[in-house]
Amino acid sequence: MPYICQQKQIMPQISFFYGIIILMNFADHAPAHFHAWYGDYKVIINIKDGVIKGEMPGRALKMILEWLELHRNELLDNWEKAQHGLPLDRIEPLK
Repeated sequence: MPYICQQKQIMPQISFFYGIIILMNFADHAPAHFHAWYGDYKVIINIKDGVIKGEMPGRALKMILEWLELHRNELLDNWEKAQHGLPLDRIEPLK
């Protein structure tokens, strides 16, 4: 599984589709969320309610939110693993 290093933190890449990188931090702050990067754009998305922090082009954001709806349970499972420092599962990309 690829890892991305940002500000001395290593975030596992859990999915990748259409140039969008999906990452999740180990032992990160609540609420349960994931990070999405697309070019120079970065957002943090709450897994439970889809609330977004950051900026992302509309088309990319629409794809990320569609992917979230399809994989919410897997994301919550990964969040629990991340809080305990366990390896995260890769999640199927949006097709």
